[in-house]
Amino acid sequence: MPELAAHVRDVPVNQIREITELAWRTPGALVLSIGEPGFPLPRHVLDAGMACLDRDETNYTPNAGIPALREAFAARFREEQGCDVGADRVYVVAGAQQGLHLAMSLLLSPGDEILIPNPGYPTFAMTGRLLNAVPVGYPLYPDHGFQPRTEDLEALITDRTRVLVLNSPSNPLGAVLAGDLTRELMELARRHDLWVISDECYEAFTYDVPHISPARFDVGTPGEARVFTSLTLSKTYGLTGLRIGALVCPPELKQKMDNVMESIVSCVAAPSQYAALAALTGPQDYVQHASRHYRGNRDAASAILDSLGIPYLQAQGAFYLWADVSHVSGGDVRSWVRRFLADSGVALAPGTAFGSIGEGWVRIALCGRKQDLMEGLSRLPAREQHG
Repeated sequence: MPELAAHVRDVPVNQIREITELAWRTPGALVLSIGEPGFPLPRHVLDAGMACLDRDETNYTPNAGIPALREAFAARFREEQGCDVGADRVYVVAGAQQGLHLAMSLLLSPGDEILIPNPGYPTFAMTGRLLNAVPVGYPLYPDHGFQPRTEDLEALITDRTRVLVLNSPSNPLGAVLAGDLTRELMELARRHDLWVISDECYEAFTYDVPHISPARFDVGTPGEARVFTSLTLSKTYGLTGLRIGALVCPPELKQKMDNVMESIVSCVAAPSQYAALAALTGPQDYVQHASRHYRGNRDAASAILDSLGIPYLQAQGAFYLWADVSHVSGGDVRSWVRRFLADSGVALAPGTAFGSIGEGWVRIALCGRKQDLMEGLSRLPAREQHG
């Protein structure tokens, strides 16, 4: 058999999937390793998708998506971020991951470097490698609250650097970029003429702090816009399996966007688009309920970790807790989470799934049942027992 391409052979295993699939094969396991909202979908969203099928609207849609959905995404972005974004800049994509791939496909040539957070979501690196680009991790250190520092980024920029990836609220950290820092990062990108891909999958869930999109600071002379904003309805409305999101692009890219979209997926399935339209324009009870649930779970999980003496980063957004288990992981947290699953029946995502700085840490998903979360975390070894 001929060999696969080198850039495919070099894509690492996704350690989140690795432990989660092992947990799914473990009877009775408590799965706290994956971010899957657990609420029933709103009836009006389901009805909209089924009505599309009932009227046999199953043909191609425009590459960019149905006009009403593009406008709904744009209207929400204008309302929440105050950005002057028209529907012409919105591309409907098959989930945020396809949006990230689409953006990177537009921006990266073989050998180009893309700056990604460390710790950060694994597919930032995986997608870059699939495009023959070179992912370069910029450090998010515990001593600085896992926030990026412009001086660390500046030191990593070379003449091959093309793209800066920002993620707020952060998966896996739950950290949120403040407005002043976001402005600084945009100024850095402007100084070095970098594109910016902003992953805002969890923008609907912040706790006592605002979500501020880098797009707010994407201003300057005509033709200088540089931000691609990746949005999804997977987390906001629990539509993970419908694969629906949006990529908000700089202006005047329509023909290029159409060409690349056509070559990847042509268009998103019509039923998913109509379900998404109903989600965005209909009652928002689901989002409000989910936000209360995630905050309550965050507070309950924090109390358990406090009682066990386990340090963690207080989540300001998303629905994860980032916890330090270095007192038991022995310098190999990937192996430790497997042992913890085997011994205790609880699956946690190893911090090394998100980068080298994640060694000794785990990501805890807060989106499931509170009873499962509290029971699972109560099985963690207390820090005082391992001095």
